[in-house]
Formats: sequence, C-alpha cells, structure tokens
Amino acid sequence: MSIEDIIANGVVEAVEALYGLKTEAGTVQIQQTRKEFEGNLTVVVFPYLKASHKSPDATAAEIGEWLKANIEAVAGYNAVKGFLNLSVSPRFWLSQLHSIAEDADFGIRPVTDNSELVMVEYSSPNTNKPLHLGHVRNNLLGYSLSRILEANGKRVVKTNIVNDRGIHICKSMLAWQKWGNGATPESSGKKGDHLIGDFYVEFDKHFKQEVNELMAQGMSKEEAEAKSPLMLEAREMLRRWEANDPEVRQLWKMMNGWVYDGFDETYRRLGVGFDKIYYESDTYLEGKELVLGGIEKGMMYRKEDGSVWADLTADGLDHKLLLRSDGTSVYMTQDIGTAKLRYQDYPIDKMIYVVGNEQNYHFQVLALLLDRLGFKWGKDLTHFSYGMVELPEGKMKSREGTVVDADDLIDTMIAQAREASAERFADIDEAEANEIARMVGLGALKYFLLKVDPRKNMLFNPKESIDFNGNTGPFLQYTYARIRSVCRRAAEELATCSYAEAVPNDKECALIQKLADFPGVVADAGRNYSPAVIANYCYELAKEYNQFYHDYSILREEDAATRCLRLNLSAVVARTLKSATALLGMEMPERM
Repeated sequence: MSIEDIIANGVVEAVEALYGLKTEAGTVQIQQTRKEFEGNLTVVVFPYLKASHKSPDATAAEIGEWLKANIEAVAGYNAVKGFLNLSVSPRFWLSQLHSIAEDADFGIRPVTDNSELVMVEYSSPNTNKPLHLGHVRNNLLGYSLSRILEANGKRVVKTNIVNDRGIHICKSMLAWQKWGNGATPESSGKKGDHLIGDFYVEFDKHFKQEVNELMAQGMSKEEAEAKSPLMLEAREMLRRWEANDPEVRQLWKMMNGWVYDGFDETYRRLGVGFDKIYYESDTYLEGKELVLGGIEKGMMYRKEDGSVWADLTADGLDHKLLLRSDGTSVYMTQDIGTAKLRYQDYPIDKMIYVVGNEQNYHFQVLALLLDRLGFKWGKDLTHFSYGMVELPEGKMKSREGTVVDADDLIDTMIAQAREASAERFADIDEAEANEIARMVGLGALKYFLLKVDPRKNMLFNPKESIDFNGNTGPFLQYTYARIRSVCRRAAEELATCSYAEAVPNDKECALIQKLADFPGVVADAGRNYSPAVIANYCYELAKEYNQFYHDYSILREEDAATRCLRLNLSAVVARTLKSATALLGMEMPERM
C-alpha cells in the first residue's frame, strides 16, 4: 500500500474518532509538501472544520497528533494555516525501498486478455514526400502514448493509415513521367521517399511557372490555377487511377513501393513501429459505400451536382462534403472507411487519433458521423490534438522543399552527439562510440520533443537538446550511465550486502519518495495522454539523484549498512530511469 493510501485511511479513522465524522479515503486531499516546509506529505484539513468546531491550526494539530500516535509510518507533523504537514518515518521509507527493489516491474500494470483494447493511430504520411520534423513529433508522441497505455494495463494496437492516393500523389507521378528520365532509387543513389519528394517539389516549381504565365495573360490567380495544363493533367491522372487504368496503377505501385522502403528505414531509425498498416487506396471505397448507404437511410443527402453531404447543423456544426460531384472521395470518406475496416479487424473499446491541432474540426465531424453510422466507440473517439513544431528558422513548407527532413535531422542529432561527447569517447572503441552517439542523439531528439505539453506549439533547437546539463535527454542518459558505473564497481557487494539496519537520511528519504511516486506518474500520464508527465518525472528523479550523489559518498562510505543502502538506492533509481525513459522510446547507454 502506498504512503498516500495509508495516510488517507488514517485520516478517515482520525476524523471519525475525533469528531464522529464519517468520510471516504478518496475524498482526503493529499499533496506533496512544499519544499519550504518540513514534511513529506500534506493533508488539507479545511473539509473537517465544520465537524471539529475548531480553528484550522487546532484541527490540523489534533489530526496530526492522532496520526502520529496511531499510524506507524507517521513520525511527526506540523500545522500551517489549515495544512497538516506530515513527516514519514525513515523506517517506512526503508521498507518502501525494499518493496520497490523486489518488484522488477514496479509502476507498470500487467496487460491481461480482458484488458481494454485501445487503438492508437499515428504517423499518417503521404506517399509524395519523405517524413519531416512534424512527422517525427507525431510518431514519437504516438509511439510513447502507446507505451504509456500499455504500462497502464491496456491492450494496445498501434496503427498507421498511409495516404497513398489523391491529387498530391499524382503530382509526383506526373513530374517523374515528365522530368524523371527513368530515375530509380538505385540509379539516383537516393532513398525512395526522398526521390519522390524531389518530384513533388519539381511539379510545384513548374506549376507556379505556368500560373504566373497565365496571370500575365490577364487571368486571376484562381483562374490560372484551375486552367494550368499541368494541374489538368494531374487531375486526369487521378481520374484514370480511380478508373483502374493499368498504366497509371502500375506506375503508382512502383513509385509507392520506393516510398514504403524509405519510410520503413526512417521508422526503424526512430525506433517506432506499427501492429497494422492501413492504406487509403483500400479504405476510401469502403467509405464511399458507407456514405452512399447513408443516403438511403436519410443520414446524408445528395445535391443537384451529384455531390454528397451530411447536415450537422443540429449538432452545432455545418454541412460537410463527403463525396465530390465527380464521385471522388475526401479525407472524411477515407476515415469512415478505415474505421469500418478497423472495427472488423479488432473489437475496439477506445480509438485515439494522433493528429495535429489543425484537424480539430475534422475529428469533431468524424465522431458525429461514426456515431450515426453505428460504430459504438465513434462518439467517444479521442483526438490526441498536438501543436506544431518549428525550428528557429521558421515554419516548414513541403511544396517548396524547405521542410526539415527526418533522416537529415536524425543524422544531425547523432553527429552533434558524437561531437559533444568526443572527450568522453577517448577510451571507447569506434563501434561502441558510434552506438552511444546514436542513442544519445536520438535520446536528445525524443526527450526534447516529448517533454513539452503535447497540446502546445513548440520550437525545436537541436543544439540545445544535446546539452549534458539541464532538462535534456543526454542529462538523463548520463545520470543513468553514472549510476551503472558505480554499480559495476561494487557488483559483488551489491549482490550480497544488507541495508536492514541502515537509517536513511532526509535526502535518501526524499529520493525513495520520488521513486515511490512512479506508479502514480504512469497512471497520470495515461489518464491525460501526456508523455510530458513521464519526461518531467524523469528529470526530477535524475536531478534529485545527482544532488544526493554530490552530497554523499557511496563507495567510500565507511558504515557498511549505509553503503549498502546507497548502492541499492542507486540501482533502483537507475532501473526506474530506464523503465520510465523506455515509455518515451529512449535507450539508455550503460556508459558514456
């Protein structure tokens, strides 16, 4: 039982014994004691004043005295204006450390066959360009969220919907036909996704040139864009694709295959993956079928031009287009079709879409439409809405080729980690140094992107993220490596020594309390869908340990029981850091 539960139950007994008040443990307000006051945990006593008929301080003192006399874990108390600050006995913290050390999966709830099934969708790339910095944040958030939900005892299915059809895909295909000269990833020496992305940029360059020429002839920008021969060709290619034209389909399969190979390599380097991948080319027809069926049931309606719409005004929204007048699908249609296939494949209890906040309205509409169409989880779907990520240089524009490419970013982070760690790698062979640099570079990237509240826009600074001091991934990794070094040097003693007779000091008690917080942190991160909660806990734990390491000797401590306590405490901190950072997708090097 956690110390919070022990105290909550004690307060329930105390107020009944002192004031005849019956209450529930879940209503007891407990929080961490503020650093300027003595104590470990604070109980808010204002809810009990009506029953005590006494001042806040007098009530707090009476409850504190009762707890000290009757709850073994409570060593002392002080009352400050209606707040009861409780000091927990060192012996209790010692027993907590032993319990934590004995539980290899401390803080992680087991997944069972009866656990709630949660599906998490993330990544959702287009096959006309490589993954970029925005995709990196999306993938890291989705993967971390999946790990956190699993740590909360959920069964999780990680899914990806690949947007492999549409006018944007045809733009790259048409550009390759016109200016590609038969280029392949092998002949060009480029990853497939990069090669296709180059042709997407090439299309846009020629398209803008045509538009400018037409505007010079007197057309408005809108007219010029609509009558651009290049855009008309791209739309014709899309029409041929939807008509199953064999030539267009063959080109589409070949170029998409190049892209998938490129994506897989980037996913592998990022350390993310999926249990099931869906493709828009498979799901959009399912969506069309559901939408057309919705017309017959009066859920949707068709306009005179043949387009199909949903009237959502009764729900405070507007009319939503579901099929264009030429019968082609929109993103909403695809998402409806994907939902149908997913529901057939899995008995989903909860669906979470990891998509940027520019799509908030889209998911409001999708939830309503799925509910209308009979998907039981539809109205309760969760849009994990996150903010955009930018660089100091400003926003990214994929059509202009100014995006921050994911592969280039990974290479840069690893190179900067290697450069920042050059002195540390002096005695390490080349292969190990490269592997550590990879872990540190990616750890820096992941931690920097995940430590921020996902709902906020953020500025990513690669150089700042590599710092070995402060709130960074390398700081956590260096703390872990430092502890592992200490444990290796005392491995024999650590395996056999006893700390049963040790009396932990205030700093050691504070560190054990921080360890004991881990299960609550994991639960909080799962409730709020926030990897940032885990990241901030990791930083606080590492910071607390480093202060302890600075203030107290471990290997040179003369008292055997105290030395054993500090060794075991260090080992548990390292294990907890590794367990917590794994929820962020980070790897922890054994030495640095």
